[in-house]
Amino acid sequence: MRGLQFVCRTCCGTAAIAAMCALAGAQNAAQKAAVPQTPASAAPAAPKMPVTAGQEIDRVVAIVNGDLILDSDVDEERRFTAFQPYRDPNADFSRDNAIERLINRDLILQQIKLQPAANVSDADVKKELDVVRKSIPECKQYACETDAGWAKFLEAHGFTETELMARWRARMEVLAFIEERFRMGIRISPAEIKDYYEKTMLPQYAKQNVTPPKLETISDRIQEVLLQQQVSNLLGDWLKSLRAQGSVVVLKQGEVAP
Repeated sequence: MRGLQFVCRTCCGTAAIAAMCALAGAQNAAQKAAVPQTPASAAPAAPKMPVTAGQEIDRVVAIVNGDLILDSDVDEERRFTAFQPYRDPNADFSRDNAIERLINRDLILQQIKLQPAANVSDADVKKELDVVRKSIPECKQYACETDAGWAKFLEAHGFTETELMARWRARMEVLAFIEERFRMGIRISPAEIKDYYEKTMLPQYAKQNVTPPKLETISDRIQEVLLQQQVSNLLGDWLKSLRAQGSVVVLKQGEVAP
């Protein structure tokens, strides 16, 4: 995106979170300003590229508090799904859902800029990606355990290692922010765990005619599930509040940005 990253060119799938669009734009501008300018008299004339009337370079699909989400960001979000090993392989990519994810991650990243979280180091990012490359089923045909194979896999999905590192870093920043903001104050009681076991899990095992595990053997897993549910609910309410307080515009095909 040309605004903020994960959203930008990266997340909530438990998903992203290239540099943030706004940062990328600022960096590009800074780089251009730092380059010594050649006097006009000495500069060779640049060949003019033909421009077709009405040619569309990239289309704005949403505006989040002034930050733009582009068609190219949606396409990158589609390509990024290849790096999420636990996704449903039979699930079709939804453009509308991708735009919603990008909007939500942009809103979160804007808040991170106001309330900076702990920095995610290159070592942290590489450590996670080392695990990811061993977990992606498609990686086997590329021999991703080798650097050459991993590079081919990245290229096949339209990423350089630098771009993927930036995307994944933003993803980690978003997840860390969510963890710190919402999860720390949540407490799951033994009664809630028991209730979930009896009312949700036991009926599922009964339908499959499978003997259920004892509660004490899976109570930790149930606690994690309930934690994630509460975090998801709190996050959803918070994002709705951010949308109500700010300005989020989704543009349909043929509409132009105001």
